[in-house]
Amino acid sequence: MSLLNADPTPVPAPPSERPVLLVDADSDQRRRLAAQLQNAGYIPVIASSGEDALERAAQKRFVFSLVAVRLPGMSGIDFVRLARTSVQLGAVIMIAEPGMTAPIVEAIQAGADNVVRRPCTVDDVEATLRGQAGSRPRAPAAPPTGNEEATERLERELALLVSSQTREMKEVMEQAARADVTVLVCGDTGVGKELVARAIHVRSARRRAPFIKVNCAAVPRELLESELFGHERGAFTGAHERKPGKFELAHSGTIFLDEIGELHPALQAKMLHVLQDGEFSRIGGRHNVTIDVRVICATNRDLAREVAANRFREDLFYRLNVINIFVPPLRERIDEIHGLAKYFVGRYARAFGVPECEIPPETMDAFMKYAWPGNVRELENVIKRMLVLKDLSPPRELREPATVPVANRPDAAEPFAATKGLSLKEISRRAVLEAEREAIRRALEQNRWNRVKTARMLKISYRALLYKIKDMGLKQDLAAS
Repeated sequence: MSLLNADPTPVPAPPSERPVLLVDADSDQRRRLAAQLQNAGYIPVIASSGEDALERAAQKRFVFSLVAVRLPGMSGIDFVRLARTSVQLGAVIMIAEPGMTAPIVEAIQAGADNVVRRPCTVDDVEATLRGQAGSRPRAPAAPPTGNEEATERLERELALLVSSQTREMKEVMEQAARADVTVLVCGDTGVGKELVARAIHVRSARRRAPFIKVNCAAVPRELLESELFGHERGAFTGAHERKPGKFELAHSGTIFLDEIGELHPALQAKMLHVLQDGEFSRIGGRHNVTIDVRVICATNRDLAREVAANRFREDLFYRLNVINIFVPPLRERIDEIHGLAKYFVGRYARAFGVPECEIPPETMDAFMKYAWPGNVRELENVIKRMLVLKDLSPPRELREPATVPVANRPDAAEPFAATKGLSLKEISRRAVLEAEREAIRRALEQNRWNRVKTARMLKISYRALLYKIKDMGLKQDLAAS
């Protein structure tokens, strides 16, 4: 029976030819419903998968479509989201399994008109269609879906961004959400670029449409074009079915392209075409696919430098860089470390089924002094490990002594002596600390040790600067002053 209220208005008399699209992977249910449709005077067009349905439905105009939520490969919800832009589906009725809740809400958001549960009959479907004669139904009341829980978690994480740098970043982020233009999010690995992209999406007019993420560095180059733009059946060996790409699945919503700097030059040209014209062709396709998608990209590379080195197209760079958001590294956001650490403890204590606990003062002090080359992701992983091992003492890598300037080290004449036996990660961490210490020292001297001016010049909080001065052992040379 229908999950949404239907009024008793009779179904209008249809024309003599009444094709109905029936998409269901369950062969028994498919045969039963097809027979009932025929007995009721409809002409069923049958498909067992979303890909199959796209092919069969290309040249038809349907009275209504009956689509199972659960399909092999492309889900019924993804099929509806995609087919709504290219196929005349008529009213779309989804078939849900008993006990399904969250997918029902998602189906309505994807463009379905109503939902029935198994076991259902054509009488149930027609009763549901009578309800469509009035207005478009609303999704039924349901407990929080996975999407709602993810949005709540996103808001909690955004509330932890309290430093002056991230407050400025959040202001730009809010402005970007209101403007439907491309955004380029820059910053080191692990700083939270995806968090920024998701926040822009949920605050935008596209928030009810899909948010699709693609990591351009994680997909092999030869597969990335198919992943982004899809392919037709028979386009290459192994292409047994038509496959929609991520751009199609993101229609009306947002696509987040992480590590955009890794994109191959050939794909850069196709990406530029998509941004300029809002259309592309699948691999092996003869026709263009038109889409309406908001593009947000992220990179840890300096794309301007990549352009100068002829590794990234200049015209594509300017298309992507309409709004630029820089996410600062965690070492410049010391004010946020305490709140982030407490948040991760609470979140993962619940996830791992262990008691929530307080972080000891000595561990928190070590957190404040550490350079965090892996940024927020490294802090998150450290907290996970501490909870799993039930050891809240400062981890070994955080207990390393603070690095002193090269000029003051006894081994300064042998620059590589201090790196003997160290991992590349530790060498990199020490190099960052040395460079940071020298930059702070010079800024302090330039401002005659006025800490307020120095903090403003370095774009860090006053409290963060005091931590760094103490941690790095910086002292004012009164004789020079």
